[in-house]
Amino acid sequence: MQNKYLAMTPPMGWNSWNTFTWNINEELICGAADALCASGLKDKGYEYVVIDDCWSLKQRDENGRLVADPEKFPNGMKAVADYVHSKGLKFGMYSCCGTHTCAGYPGSFEHEFVDAETFASWGVDYLKYDNCYKPKHIDGEILYKRMSLALRNCGRDIVLSACNWGTEDVHSWIQGSGAQLFRSTGDIQDNWQSVKNLFLSQLDKTAYSGPFCHNDIDMLIVGMHGSSNNEFIGALGACSDLEYRTHFALWAIMGSPLMIGCDVRKMSAATLETLGNEDLIRINQDIECRGPYCIRQWNNPENVMALVKPLSDGSLAICFVNLSETRSEMSLQFWDLGIPYAANMGLEFYNCYTKENEGKFAERYVAQIEPHDTMVFIAKPAKLK
Repeated sequence: MQNKYLAMTPPMGWNSWNTFTWNINEELICGAADALCASGLKDKGYEYVVIDDCWSLKQRDENGRLVADPEKFPNGMKAVADYVHSKGLKFGMYSCCGTHTCAGYPGSFEHEFVDAETFASWGVDYLKYDNCYKPKHIDGEILYKRMSLALRNCGRDIVLSACNWGTEDVHSWIQGSGAQLFRSTGDIQDNWQSVKNLFLSQLDKTAYSGPFCHNDIDMLIVGMHGSSNNEFIGALGACSDLEYRTHFALWAIMGSPLMIGCDVRKMSAATLETLGNEDLIRINQDIECRGPYCIRQWNNPENVMALVKPLSDGSLAICFVNLSETRSEMSLQFWDLGIPYAANMGLEFYNCYTKENEGKFAERYVAQIEPHDTMVFIAKPAKLK
């Protein structure tokens, strides 16, 4: 019986690519599953352990089926999936809509149904489906529809993460394809400029994300600190812990899937605190999956803004962000949120970082935001007197 609630909210988990790229093996994947459990992140909602590119042999077998590299995965993929499942987690893998994957391994073009059957037989729960080596004369839309249909008829519930990098106006057709996620951007890099650029690129796409079909701004770089073995991902240095916290807050309120990209076996206390922030996870996982709207600071609109996301309990998630290099003010006018002072209503603010209630405010809330920083609140409408 199909799980009708499959990926109703943005999936959460870990993916091997950002830190390890091609250097993957059975020990790493099982170790990542162990670390999600031991760190407490599994209990916070991180449930998928996903192997990215470079897991297979360069050729299919005599029956046209994909084969796991026996040096990297000596016990086979089903054994890895079984181990991940034994930890109470879910198992994810990678393929591509083209003839080959981005690293040159066999893709699923013209093999969609047999590959879906193979993944199901191994116990796969999640498929990241990339966009490299796609034949020029076929639309990506039909290829993602094809794999979605194959997965929906393979006998197992498998989330389809459509990774076409935001090309071909994917937001306009992806929901109809049946995919549960769609990548709306190019690949993230472990630096502040990349975080900033990807975030800004999606401010006009928030209306296209919702339950069962989530806008994926790419995997998290929180806690990587320049550890990637890929020069592109590690270009320009790494983020600070404060910038990682901002990155996480923005992805959370934008409704992006939260797929960890650091080495979860070696997380610092600051990394664990950021990834495990239950209030930000609550915002991201709100059952209605509403996209935020943006209110810009009138005298610094390109750099300072508030993202406001209606939550299912009637409260508002509010994220102030300062993208600039100097300390700046954000003044949020409640009138812009639908709260007129004449109605004797204000907002009661709870700070998601300090875990403190800040009290009731009338008409507006004003804060000074440090460079590259955020402030995140859950605000509840309340009578003033």
